Amino acid sequence: MDVDPRLYEQIAVNDNDIHNIVMSYLVHNCFKETVESFIACTGMKQSSDHLEDMEKRKRIYQFALEGNALKAIELTEQLATNLLEKNKDLHFDLLSLHFVELVCSRKCTEALEFAQMKLTPFGKEQKYVEKLEDFMALLAYEEPEKSPMFHLLTLEYRQHVADSLNRAILAHANHPTYAAMERLIQQTTVVRQCLNQEHGKDGAFSLKDFLKS
Repeated sequence: MDVDPRLYEQIAVNDNDIHNIVMSYLVHNCFKETVESFIACTGMKQSSDHLEDMEKRKRIYQFALEGNALKAIELTEQLATNLLEKNKDLHFDLLSLHFVELVCSRKCTEALEFAQMKLTPFGKEQKYVEKLEDFMALLAYEEPEKSPMFHLLTLEYRQHVADSLNRAILAHANHPTYAAMERLIQQTTVVRQCLNQEHGKDGAFSLKDFLKS
């Protein structure tokens, strides 16, 4: 079902709702300086503690993204006590980032020792066995970047772990784990896909095309 875009103009949108959506996105992604400018422009309120936690989350996210997982773990334990103890999947992923950094630095002996000390204990649970095998297999290649497990060395993998960590920290502080803007886009996509299916339209819904309409 196609809707005339002109009909959207008849729907009143409260400025405060827009401000809250934008603020949610900025806070979620740790854009502290932009948040401060946005507050100054709109007069919105934001506690100093919230801004301070945002800066800490930003540092943790950056360390994880850069592969400095041990520093990310250290700061996470300071900001969100017991989070990693309770979230073993996330803890494993962070430790694996450090293992990967050692492998990429060709510190194979150190990587093996680290794996035996920190990663192997996870092998007591079946769900970690295959992951452990994939990571340990990297040691068998002179150029791990060309191995079948090369994706474990990519920026995309580090970003996945960093995003998961950011969401976990937000949840630990009882904050939404997704920005309101992200939720709105998800909801819009699902609704439009359902409408397309109901009316027998071919092709997947394109958010990009929808926003151009």
